[in-house]
Amino acid sequence: MTTRHHLPVAHEQSIGGPFASSTSRADAHAEAPDGVDGEEERLLQVGDIAKATGKTVRAIHHYEEVGLLRPHARSKGRYRLYDNAALTRVRWIGKLHDLGLSLSQIQQIVSTWESSSSAPGAMSRIRDVYQQKLEEVREQIAHLETLEHELIASLAYLDTCETCDPAELVAACTHCNLHDKSQAEPELVAGIRGGNGHCRQGSNHR
Repeated sequence: MTTRHHLPVAHEQSIGGPFASSTSRADAHAEAPDGVDGEEERLLQVGDIAKATGKTVRAIHHYEEVGLLRPHARSKGRYRLYDNAALTRVRWIGKLHDLGLSLSQIQQIVSTWESSSSAPGAMSRIRDVYQQKLEEVREQIAHLETLEHELIASLAYLDTCETCDPAELVAACTHCNLHDKSQAEPELVAGIRGGNGHCRQGSNHR
């Protein structure tokens, strides 16, 4: 990430709310400690944002086009410059994408936030979205844990196959007696044979 100091800037209008992509320059001066010029704030170019977030430059420009992100300022050469809040916004968009939200849904969240008449009301709406996503994530985790257990059982079953005669034909697997008959054959193994995996009569193993 590149750090730039004392950049000549032309300030842009910022997005409001706690999800804002930038802070007004007046606020930056007001909050700066005595003796610290607000112009020394670290500003990033679009390539810096892309590198830090793993997004493409085109994606970041698209976020601007749909109103999710605005530059904090522009350099003397008219390059877009961003503050750290923009970095947070882009990462936030990425996390919501990971949760399965589309860009239009993210736009709706931002629009709902910005149009809310009260902070508690806005937070309540955001909480509802996150609560729903939490339930979906937990369902996905449970599903993945089931798959994990099935894979572990299948691998343990297949480990026994290493003791089989290397010259044995694949057809013999349908009637294999090497495995513990008291244990159900994992479906991930049985399915390979088209549902015939539970037939264990007449082993061809010597």
